[in-house]
Amino acid sequence: MLDNQQTVMKVAILRFPGTNCEFDTQYAFGKLGHQTVLVWHKEESLPTDIDLVVVPGGFSYGDYLRSGSIARFSPIMKAVVEYADKGGKVLGICNGFQILTEAGLLPGALKRNNNLHFISKHQHLKVINNDNPFLNQCSNEEILTIPIAHADGNYYIDDEGLSKLEQNGQILLRYCDENGEREIVNGSVTSIAGICNETKNVFGLMPHPERAMESILGSEDGTKMLQGFEQ
Repeated sequence: MLDNQQTVMKVAILRFPGTNCEFDTQYAFGKLGHQTVLVWHKEESLPTDIDLVVVPGGFSYGDYLRSGSIARFSPIMKAVVEYADKGGKVLGICNGFQILTEAGLLPGALKRNNNLHFISKHQHLKVINNDNPFLNQCSNEEILTIPIAHADGNYYIDDEGLSKLEQNGQILLRYCDENGEREIVNGSVTSIAGICNETKNVFGLMPHPERAMESILGSEDGTKMLQGFEQ
């Protein structure tokens, strides 16, 4: 799907014991015309010349102790932190979002859903801020439809942290209804579904854009989200 003006990206996709979305993620970026490489969690370095690291969804280490809390200590995460600190782009999806918060690459934490049940459905999202490499192909206040599938997606941050997110434009996505009104889905503070760090090179969201690449599956809205990294 690349045009002649775009460069093929090299995308590193991490794998932990319990990861189950790595091949969906690989398919999604391959469909967009990019190269992908799977990286096992015990590796101590990332491939050279990569343009993006993706920490995909799943249940790393069975979600024991707390989602993402064990994966955060895998050898590859030291390399991911160093890569991010140097300005490299990192995207965490669902369990990947949880891992990035546990690793301190994103603020806040993900708690058990407020209804204590696993939630799996297509969900409307409102784009809050597109001034970043992830959502630059979307319009502010655009409503997207992206699948969610999680038990620990209840994003929490204290009032001071929330104020910083709002002031810095770090809130990227909120859960909403079909009319764009905020919707309580899992108890997340102010219905937050996705955020970024202050320097806007690390991104995390609970919804699964890699599962929204085909209209036959209910939505292609994930395409424009992932295409943002091409720019």
